[in-house]
Amino acid sequence: MASVRDFIKSVGTVLPEIPKPEKKPSLNERFVWTGIALIAYLVMATTPLYGFSGVGQNDQLAFLRVVFASTQGTLMELGIGPIVTSGLILQLLVGSDIIKLDMSDSADRAIFGSATKFLTIIVIVGESLAYIYGGALGSLGQTQALVVFVQLFIASLLVLLLDELIQKGWGIGSGVSLFILAGVCQTVLWYTFAPIPFEVSAGVTAYFGFIPYTISAFFTNTLPTIVVRDFKYPSLLTFALTIVMLLVLVYIEGIRVELPITSIKYRGFQGVYPIKLLYVSNIPVILVSALGANLTFFSRILDNYYGANPPSWFHWIAVFPVATTNSTTNTSYPIGGFMYYLTAPQSVSQTVGDPIHSVVYLLYLVGMAVLFARLWVEIGGLNPRAVAKNLMDADVQVPGFRRTGLSIEQMLNRYIPTLTIIGGILIGLVAGVSDLFGVFGTGIGILLMVDIILQYYQMLLKEQVEEVSPALAGLIGAG
Repeated sequence: MASVRDFIKSVGTVLPEIPKPEKKPSLNERFVWTGIALIAYLVMATTPLYGFSGVGQNDQLAFLRVVFASTQGTLMELGIGPIVTSGLILQLLVGSDIIKLDMSDSADRAIFGSATKFLTIIVIVGESLAYIYGGALGSLGQTQALVVFVQLFIASLLVLLLDELIQKGWGIGSGVSLFILAGVCQTVLWYTFAPIPFEVSAGVTAYFGFIPYTISAFFTNTLPTIVVRDFKYPSLLTFALTIVMLLVLVYIEGIRVELPITSIKYRGFQGVYPIKLLYVSNIPVILVSALGANLTFFSRILDNYYGANPPSWFHWIAVFPVATTNSTTNTSYPIGGFMYYLTAPQSVSQTVGDPIHSVVYLLYLVGMAVLFARLWVEIGGLNPRAVAKNLMDADVQVPGFRRTGLSIEQMLNRYIPTLTIIGGILIGLVAGVSDLFGVFGTGIGILLMVDIILQYYQMLLKEQVEEVSPALAGLIGAG
């Protein structure tokens, strides 16, 4: 273990790094740096890869786009995928004590940061090669592959540094959350307002965006057609369901159990320790989505490898349709095999037409969300014992209970395990139902968007309060 720590320390000295600001920038300065990072990401998300001409056609990895904030055929082909993947791997290893690090120690936190960055670079190289040689970017010659690899590596490294720039204190929040939010908002706005006409059938075109299509239907006396549209075109049903899901999520996010607390250092101080209904937030659904996306990704690579004649056993894993030039055929999703039932139906008609698929997918998503929720509570330091220790370390106590770790832990055991299961079920149901009926930006995208917006709201509130009372701001951050 010592040799590994020494290796990470030595590697950390040569890795590119964004320095911390010597003094905390003002809120306006942090807004500027956050805006610069966002603009840089959006520019890369619209800059095509040199040597790749398949943008907008046969997106084999569409299922990864929302979670990884990526855009097909651009410098953001990988998006934040390497950062998320490496971060989750290391957090799981540290949380399960496979890698022993004390995150309260500054030296160990530095090692964790260097290890995350080093692993991210390795994942960038691995994913770039997998995308190129797995056929996700089509057939590329050796020179094309090399050029594309260099572009993906440099762009992904820039994303890593932009995320570090924000997290080091130059910006607000984290780059990962900011880029996910930007990607989901782009998708929602595109589904709502896109004025681009698409060919629905031979010689028949229609606007993609719900609002332009509705206006066009009004003038052509075809308003009934806006209720449900073919394939995954946005309709009145999906638009209304998106609004409903946004309202439901905002409401659910506000439900919490508030435990009264008092300070043993500051007499007269009284507050509450909130335990949210969605105790583990969106982490379970992110993990389920990442699991499903990676399984589908590798099955897609195998399908590309075997070509038109895969072995019979592979059909039990996944069956993919043959790529066509028809714009309404999305060839990234399996149409048979085990993976078919782990993938959301791609339209309302598919949801209704194959109820077994819909029910199995919903049960899978809810069941795995509950499983990951329980696992994350244990390895993420959110279990009753860890929370009781945090309260003890913060010099607060719960009125009516002795100020001992065991007493507070027993009290927290009344709430945390139950809320973990209920939260996992709710978050899985919301994401699953949203996916079944094709909400704008997908179910996981809407979940992430609402959660990130609320996080930014709390951070901005904390920043404003901190200017008046740093102590009060600390309590807001803890809640």
